[in-house]
Amino acid sequence: MRIWLLSLSALLLLFAAPAFGEVHLDRLVLPKGFHIAVYSDQVQNAREIALGAKGTVFVGSMDAGKVYALTDTQHDGHADKVRVLASGLEMPVGVAFHHGDLYISAVSRIYVLRDIENHLDDPPKLELVTDKLPSETHHGWRFIAFGPDGKLYVPIGAPCNVCDKGEAYAKITRMNADGSGAQDVAYGIRNTVGFDWRSGSHQLWFTDNGRDMMGDDIPSDELNRLSHVGEHFGFPYCHEGDVLDPDFGKGHSCKDYTPPVLKLGAHVASLGMRFYGGSLFPAGYKGAILVAEHGSWNRSKKSGYRVMTVRLNGDKVASYQPLITGFEENEQAWGRPVDVQPLPDGSVLVSDDLAGAVYRVTYKP
Repeated sequence: MRIWLLSLSALLLLFAAPAFGEVHLDRLVLPKGFHIAVYSDQVQNAREIALGAKGTVFVGSMDAGKVYALTDTQHDGHADKVRVLASGLEMPVGVAFHHGDLYISAVSRIYVLRDIENHLDDPPKLELVTDKLPSETHHGWRFIAFGPDGKLYVPIGAPCNVCDKGEAYAKITRMNADGSGAQDVAYGIRNTVGFDWRSGSHQLWFTDNGRDMMGDDIPSDELNRLSHVGEHFGFPYCHEGDVLDPDFGKGHSCKDYTPPVLKLGAHVASLGMRFYGGSLFPAGYKGAILVAEHGSWNRSKKSGYRVMTVRLNGDKVASYQPLITGFEENEQAWGRPVDVQPLPDGSVLVSDDLAGAVYRVTYKP
């Protein structure tokens, strides 16, 4: 009877535990001198990362419906506390920290947790910022961030693989922190799940996912730069700057739309991107863009499943090279990078929604 009770207890623990994937750091390949370690392997469906003023790492999720707070109380590069701040939300992918408050995207709604770093053990109730966003879940998960202008930037993805919904979808919008003053910023963007502002210029750069069902090699995902409000980047009429859509391209010219700064590759699923401004990495990384590529789902041979470095010379691309590979081997993926987030010490966090983990990348020659 005693043995049976122990077995039952073990079973209860097994079924109560969250279903995280397996982490295989030994399979990851980084340039010489770079090192990667697990920051936390208890972040189910880890998606966008945001940093608090007191060092808290906030992480959104997709199917898990949760928002996490990770704290490294020992300052040893590992989160020893993982708290769930909110649960039961619809695709709370996006998290953005602003003046002590944590903003959370949940498809048609954006919520806020006030003064969150002072209430990690007893989170306040969610306050509604807006419920005026589209409710479609196809490309309805939203990466969000506050810009240098103090406004919250929110993308509205196309609710389809490819369709023409006018200016209601496929765009980036911005609003005041209280949800008022909504304004369209850019159009022709199928689905951006990562953007950042370049230091000094305050120019917005963003990734965009190319449409599916045009074959293995077209169209490419894009890295784009916004030069003025109202700019149009082509979707659904033109893809990757030079490919007219077979269904919606008739009567249009790609010359009428802004081409990408860089073609990232077809179906790589480019998501989170940030400028690296730290000093821990070698000098050549200063000002470079780090891009998390989630990986293809509908290509005969997988692409993506990596973190890439885009070095710039002015507004031109100087190089496009891997920082982390090895999440996929022999057409089998164990990890899928989602977001990249530099830390104040110059290291970089990388979220992985398949393994349910957040990694920390450091450099020591």
